[in-house]
Amino acid sequence: MVEDNAPNLALVGYLLAHRGHTVLTARHGAEALALLEAGERPDLVISDLQMPVLDGYALIERLRADPRHAGLPVIALTAFSMPNDRLDALDAGFDGYLSKPIEPEQFVDQVEAFLPPPRPAPGADVG
Repeated sequence: MVEDNAPNLALVGYLLAHRGHTVLTARHGAEALALLEAGERPDLVISDLQMPVLDGYALIERLRADPRHAGLPVIALTAFSMPNDRLDALDAGFDGYLSKPIEPEQFVDQVEAFLPPPRPAPGADVG
C-alpha cells in the first residue's frame, strides 16, 4: 500500500490484514520502489495518486518501464473522482481504479479481484 495519509493507510492495512493479507506500506512512490529494490515481491500494489516525493503516476510509469515489475498488478486508490480521472489512471497503466472514501464492507473483495491466483506452496502437489 502506497499512501501518504496515515489514517487511510491504517484503515486499508487493517481491512486487508483482517482478511489474512500481509500488508507492506510506503508513504510515497520512492519508498515503494525502494521496497521492490530491497527484494520485496508483493502480489499487488495499491497506490494513491497524489503523494509527495514520487506520486502514483510517476510510480506506475517506473513500474511499467522496468521488466522486473511491468506485470505487477497496480490499483489506483484515490480521492480523484471525476469521470476522466478513472480513464486517466487506466490509460497511465494502472490495472484498476478505486475511489476514496472506500466502502469498508466491499473494499477487500474489490482488491482481491485484482490478485493473481495463489501460488502453490513449495513442494505442493499441483497435479
